[in-house]
Amino acid sequence: MAGSKRKPRVIVTRELSDAVMDRMAQLFDAQLNRRDAAMSRDEIVAAVQDADVLVPTVTDTIDADLIEAAGERLKLIANFGNGVDHIDLKAARARGILVTNTPGVLTEDTADMTMALILSVPRRLAEGEKLARSGQWSGWSPGAMLGHRIGGKALGIVGMGRIGQAVAVRARAFGLTVHYHNRHRLPEQVEQELAATWHEDLDEMLAGSDFISIHTPHTDQTERLIDARRLALLKPQAYLINTSRGSAIDETAMIDALEQGRLAGAGLDVFAHEPAIDPRLLALPNVVLLPHMGSATFEARAATGERVIRNIQHWADGHRPPDQVLEGWI
Repeated sequence: MAGSKRKPRVIVTRELSDAVMDRMAQLFDAQLNRRDAAMSRDEIVAAVQDADVLVPTVTDTIDADLIEAAGERLKLIANFGNGVDHIDLKAARARGILVTNTPGVLTEDTADMTMALILSVPRRLAEGEKLARSGQWSGWSPGAMLGHRIGGKALGIVGMGRIGQAVAVRARAFGLTVHYHNRHRLPEQVEQELAATWHEDLDEMLAGSDFISIHTPHTDQTERLIDARRLALLKPQAYLINTSRGSAIDETAMIDALEQGRLAGAGLDVFAHEPAIDPRLLALPNVVLLPHMGSATFEARAATGERVIRNIQHWADGHRPPDQVLEGWI
């Protein structure tokens, strides 16, 4: 777009906040989806054939076939969100299409939700809330609704990126000891600031943790990272927390462990086949289930939209977008 006076044709696949859509309409030749529903496959095919820039979200599958169907003018996929596992990066690169994402804007909100789940599951908050609404609560008693404290327990963080580190900060304030497994060890200064202990061996960390919190991207290496074998390593009094991707856990094996008492509980914001949720999970009282709302704040959605706009503006001005996803990303 360098040197061109024409506004780039930008097609957005999902309804975003009014402020973000209004800004896009002012800055670009924007086709906006003003209904809260995902585009169909055929609609996205038509979009990539007409757009200079496509703005998809995690609910859109931008695979190799779809990229192959794109018109010559499509030069940027400006993803609304950090994760890009729904975009075939190799196919985009082969067509000379840049891909951008929005790192960092969801960190604090997702970490807050992770901490909420860490608190909610052992203290049985979901069960207590249902009891209070049921009309069957008979009043306080010394033995009613007993749960477990979290102070003094060990939290094992799988994936110590931005969100994992933000969770570590929160966990320390609640008296948890922080352990982590990462492909690469953090600098010593960061470990000291977080009071975090690195475990090169994931299995060893899992076996010693009272809480396990997953913060990995979706890759071939993280697919079912927590499988039946690793679930068997956990203490029966351990709790599993996942606010990253449902694919990181073998969901069937996890449900088996929960039903059989080999796992004390789970707090889940993501699922293997969402929006479908396994009926067996719905029946378990020791599981807190959320509808993928870890980053669902007004502030996060606004900040994400602004990052998308910034990436498009930089590209349209002939500059490299600040959040370009480079080869070897993750």
